[in-house]
Amino acid sequence: MANLNHVAPQQHMLRRFSLPRLLRGGQTYGVVGTLVALIVYNLVSTPRFLTFDGLTEAVNVNLLQVAPIAIVATGMTLVIATGGIDLSVGSLMAIAGAVAPLVFLSTLPLLSNPFIGITMGIIVPLLIAGLFGLFNGFLVTTFRIQPIIATLVLFIAGRGIAQVISNGNIQVFRGSNFVLLGSGRILNIPVQVLVMLIVIIVVAWVVRTTTFGRYLLATGGNEAASRLAGIPTDRVKRTVYVISGVLAGLAGLIIVAINSSSDASNVGLNGELDAIAAVAVGGTPFTGGQARVWGTLLGALLIQLIRFTLVTKDIPLPVAQIINAAIILFVVYLQRERKS
Repeated sequence: MANLNHVAPQQHMLRRFSLPRLLRGGQTYGVVGTLVALIVYNLVSTPRFLTFDGLTEAVNVNLLQVAPIAIVATGMTLVIATGGIDLSVGSLMAIAGAVAPLVFLSTLPLLSNPFIGITMGIIVPLLIAGLFGLFNGFLVTTFRIQPIIATLVLFIAGRGIAQVISNGNIQVFRGSNFVLLGSGRILNIPVQVLVMLIVIIVVAWVVRTTTFGRYLLATGGNEAASRLAGIPTDRVKRTVYVISGVLAGLAGLIIVAINSSSDASNVGLNGELDAIAAVAVGGTPFTGGQARVWGTLLGALLIQLIRFTLVTKDIPLPVAQIINAAIILFVVYLQRERKS
């Protein structure tokens, strides 16, 4: 009996560290663990990273780079939570970026006032991006076109629309206060980082606590049953595509503000791929029914930190792309959904 009592705790410890249990832990903490591992690697392998200036510079660079990606990916999270996908976000970033300078640099009497011009230079592009998002939503809900095909329309045509709006020219506005959206600071915190945090906090709160959030997750979990239960699934879907479009437009404005210029050919280029990768790494399943908004932020941070690490090690771009893809694949494997 004494021997049995001695063996039981050992078996319990073995169960705690069994492979299935470790894998389940990886599903929950995989992205966090990988982030920590990358930070530790940079601390050990990059001497300047240990200094206050080096650490501050690294934090600033990564946060500034990740803000537009995280904002777009937050909207993408909501779309994917309904069982859809939005391939148009990169083009909507370009459209918003092309419209903004035309508004706040306009010579119209009303817009010549700097405050009104910049305010409308933010509001008008966001409204236009939201309308394009509504167009995506109508294709999905009214015409019952698969989301990947419906949003492919603007993925192809949207960047052309942006180039037509800007007449194919790079619009430069270095003297405008609009650049504060990309380079300004409040309490020494970059404005774009504050905007990112506000967006994520609000969206996470909506998903967790509001009726719309419950409707959204129910629609993605089982659309037919949700419709029978009286949930306006089509309205929910249209709304999330509008939100995705508005957030894509906001990210586009931040990018052109950072660059003090708008280039319709490059703003938002591959933005949809970065957003989808951040959502996948963050653990939101593409089958719908869940929206891990904070996980998406961690996914965006991880993708950016991978890039930062590879760049600081002077790894050739082709090799860096392969390593980046391999790490993302590994983290997505850890974040996969448990099979029932």
